Amino acid sequence: MSDGAQTYAVGIEFIGTRYRGWQRQEEVVGVQAVLENALSKIANEPIELIAAGRTDAGVHAGNMIAHFTTTAKRSIHSWMRGANTLLPDDVALRWITPMPSDFHARFSAIARRYRYITLNQPYRPALLRHQVTHHYASLDVAAMIDAAKLFVGTHDFSSFRAAACQSNQPVRTVSHADLFMHGAYLVLDIQADGFLHHMVRNLMGALFAVGQGELNKDELLAIMHAKDRSLAPPTASADGLYFINAYYPERFQSLLPDAPLTPLWLGILE
Repeated sequence: MSDGAQTYAVGIEFIGTRYRGWQRQEEVVGVQAVLENALSKIANEPIELIAAGRTDAGVHAGNMIAHFTTTAKRSIHSWMRGANTLLPDDVALRWITPMPSDFHARFSAIARRYRYITLNQPYRPALLRHQVTHHYASLDVAAMIDAAKLFVGTHDFSSFRAAACQSNQPVRTVSHADLFMHGAYLVLDIQADGFLHHMVRNLMGALFAVGQGELNKDELLAIMHAKDRSLAPPTASADGLYFINAYYPERFQSLLPDAPLTPLWLGILE
């Protein structure tokens, strides 16, 4: 990039229901392309947007962090107002801020964080359709909470990666995997140095099996140690999954806005 270029970090929220995931693709609509089209119009030059993570089809984000570099000179207000005017209703910029030229939303990240939200009640939701996973039957939540603790630490998650996963290695370090009830919502809040393809949804599928009495904690541990996806329960729906944040070394983190964790309608800010 030529002299005078500026790198910006952006925080993005989107409902992923009608998108085939984050990544730009040839024949289907991805969130990346929608954002790049809007930002390119504002910059009057092509913009390439690189995100902290790649969400699956149907997955949502409350604070997806991405970056782009441009020679265009625009105020923060102009970037924000312009983008949110041009973007469809289900995608919005939360914030934008200038960053050092060596900031990279993906490669600088040291952790990513997701929330998986299940509405556990007898009748299906209307207002939150596709924004939560609905589970109508009662669950053994205490057993699920206990089982979720197995995921914390450094493990080989081969049993919980998609067949199409392109990661070179399946070992990830999970710093927390907190499962708790919040009213009628069952929330899995999980953070790791990185995630494999479908990893969170596969872990949640395993927890559902525990909650339904189909697996116990020891059997789940055996599945993890087997490193065999075919032994694990089915993948949970994309509807309940939210990318909620990425974290960076302090010299970058201190420059990023301290955005409340999402989804805000849950009323959980920490």
